[in-house]
Amino acid sequence: MKLYNSIGPNPKMVRMFMKEKGIELPLVQVDLMGGENRKQPYLEKNPAGQMPALELDDGTFITEITAICEYLDDTHKDGPSLIGITAKERAETHMWTRRIDLNIVEPLTNGFRFAEGLKLFQNRIRCIPEAAEGLKTTAREKLAWLDGLMAGKQFVCGDRFTMADVLLYAFLEFAQTVRQPLDPACKNIAAWYERVKARPSASA
Repeated sequence: MKLYNSIGPNPKMVRMFMKEKGIELPLVQVDLMGGENRKQPYLEKNPAGQMPALELDDGTFITEITAICEYLDDTHKDGPSLIGITAKERAETHMWTRRIDLNIVEPLTNGFRFAEGLKLFQNRIRCIPEAAEGLKTTAREKLAWLDGLMAGKQFVCGDRFTMADVLLYAFLEFAQTVRQPLDPACKNIAAWYERVKARPSASA
């Protein structure tokens, strides 16, 4: 297997997940800034033109970060599962991953793409500049909502460090670089962020 890698929070999430699992794969660098991911031959690998992509030994390509992470979790049983062992654990991880993805990650990243990142993305995807500030506000509001639910919890799923934590960390780290810092009032998430930042995988 090999991972088509680039800058950005999506590949960061997968690399961090791999490091937590103790998985090492060859990395093929793709020039995201130069738009290599939006051209052939990369589009043959991932028609969506997004990063990253996991190439399996039989030539199959797995894309979408949560799908890649689930595949790696399912096929590498030596390390701890970041999804869950029981049906209840797996459902809980999926629930929080989806909530974080839809409510925080999507508005946060589109808020960036439609504003500070507009010059880079305007010829690659449909951009809605007038929606940028509303999307950023949505992400802040949902982070405040999550902050209240994080009271007394070590990680998003309680005592278990999971894919939901990896997703949230990768994008909050990115947010700091695109003028969307975490509101200091979100003290529970701020404390969680520092706990995750101290993990070796955070440097992936």
